[in-house]
Amino acid sequence: MVRDTAADPQRAAAAVDELARLGVAALTGEYHSVVARAAAVRADALGLPFLCSSAVLDTLTEEPTEWVARLSPPQSRGWQLYADFLLGAGHSRIAIAAQPSVYWASGVRVLRDHLAPRGGTVIELDTRALTPTAVCDELVDNRATALLLLVGHPEPAVSIVKAVRRDRRLAAIMIGAPAGQPEFAEWGTLLGDDGTAIPFLRYLPERLSPLGARVETALRERLAEAPSFVAFEGYDTVAVLADVLRSHGTDRARIAESWPRVAVEGTRGRIHFSRTPGISVWQWVWPPIQVVDRDPAEPDRFRILHAG
Repeated sequence: MVRDTAADPQRAAAAVDELARLGVAALTGEYHSVVARAAAVRADALGLPFLCSSAVLDTLTEEPTEWVARLSPPQSRGWQLYADFLLGAGHSRIAIAAQPSVYWASGVRVLRDHLAPRGGTVIELDTRALTPTAVCDELVDNRATALLLLVGHPEPAVSIVKAVRRDRRLAAIMIGAPAGQPEFAEWGTLLGDDGTAIPFLRYLPERLSPLGARVETALRERLAEAPSFVAFEGYDTVAVLADVLRSHGTDRARIAESWPRVAVEGTRGRIHFSRTPGISVWQWVWPPIQVVDRDPAEPDRFRILHAG
């Protein structure tokens, strides 16, 4: 059974209620962190197992829960790795173009907490109050060497990238997008060469396992394009849930009790869940993380810049 949350937390909560009434054994999916949190909170309240595939917000539920497990790494780990990449690349004055959101605010906090003790300065720019041109002026005035896009895709992200790329004063500035907007084919279609050399986080190993290579071939044929890292997260989610259902049946309580006993070979490594300090759900520790960008010489090719 499939329900489209349409990136809306209220629709997600309503979908959880509906599916629970229909008697499903478990839930899986969700890409948007704020929407996943709404689904996780509701699933926890109803005692419905939820295997989250792609949302990274550290706090999916306010209190520790036995009902929710997650494959994607928590935001704090990925974004700290991204902060290390920025420092290693020589960036200590970092501007952030942000929109109001629990997810973006959490990302800003992770970056500031990790960068400040290491001599980094974080300058927040509110995109509600600034046009893309005004963002460029702020970057010049603040002597920023890097701009991070903590905004929605395609807009205002695309307009900001175009404005910065066309501003001669900012020829040397690095644009980054830790949340992964440049991963998707639409990014390249909308921005062309302007969308290259923008580092972002993705959750893939340097080399896929033999299973991962087979899945990549199958997905490429089915999608008629290279699969994103989110496709591998989706495949691994289905593989884990199928294994759990085969081993423990469809009783909801038994499924939730099985999270710490999962041992499944996924496309990106062997998957186990455990308890992690500061994380309220069962967590795969750890999925591989990379900082990559699109190669200006070959925009469909990704360059690995940093890994952890």
